[in-house]
Amino acid sequence: MEAVLGLLVMSAGVSHGLETSCDAREDGSQCYGALGGTVYLQLTDTMAYSHYSFYKGSTGAKTEMLKMKATLVTRDTPIKDRVHFFINNGTFRLNNTQRNDSGEYLLIKYDSEGKTTGTIGLQLFIEAPVSSPQLSSECLSHGEMKVSCSSEGDGPQYSWTLDGQTLNDTDAPPDNKTNTITLKKGLSGDLTCTVRNNINRNTVSRRISHCPGLIYVNCTLSNGTKISEWVITLCVESTTVATVTEAPTSKTSTGSGFNVFVYFQLAEVFLLLTICLGSYWFYKKKTCPQEQDDGE
Repeated sequence: MEAVLGLLVMSAGVSHGLETSCDAREDGSQCYGALGGTVYLQLTDTMAYSHYSFYKGSTGAKTEMLKMKATLVTRDTPIKDRVHFFINNGTFRLNNTQRNDSGEYLLIKYDSEGKTTGTIGLQLFIEAPVSSPQLSSECLSHGEMKVSCSSEGDGPQYSWTLDGQTLNDTDAPPDNKTNTITLKKGLSGDLTCTVRNNINRNTVSRRISHCPGLIYVNCTLSNGTKISEWVITLCVESTTVATVTEAPTSKTSTGSGFNVFVYFQLAEVFLLLTICLGSYWFYKKKTCPQEQDDGE
């Protein structure tokens, strides 16, 4: 029996209470319903003036859920209060779906004499919808950025885009269908994670920038070699993009060199103060005896 994927139509809503519908008129259809929601199964065009029985379970001990022969009879089953059948369009509705609603279902058609004229089997899967995803990121030791996308739900599948472009093997590992990717150092832009399953899909986007401590160096060495790349600096707080166009020389700039310059300035100030104080005391000593003679 060849499986045929039924048409799945989803309406927007919260995690629980989603409505899904499936065209199950072909034998072997696979249908999906949201856990805690409502699923509509179109079994036939109409059941008016027809003879049908609808079972849960395809072989062995199957349970008859409803029967249509002149009048509609809903069997006394544990899900009786959660089901409704629309005779005019042959649609079966199941409310407040639960895990144990998953399984095989069978519709048997009869002629007026009660003989079987055909059967339609379908598989129903009840799954939890995926929740709104959350993004988290961390910088690695070599400047790369690890980004994780987390979501609750059954069978989530992830996909990633950066500035609207699907991330490929040059931007992320080959397993970028997972919920974690590693971005090369220096990458920035609008990162979007999309998570989906058979019930629904959700996306989350965030503007990301390169990890702190990275600067872009664009310089030409004395031998003519050009270097253009992101490098890691010791100042992890720095986020400035620097461009160097002059060829480097043998001079270096270090923290200790800066301190020597400061000390030299302080020494100059100290020398000037010493000269001023010396001049003052010399003038004071010279004028004090004259003032004493005038007093006598």
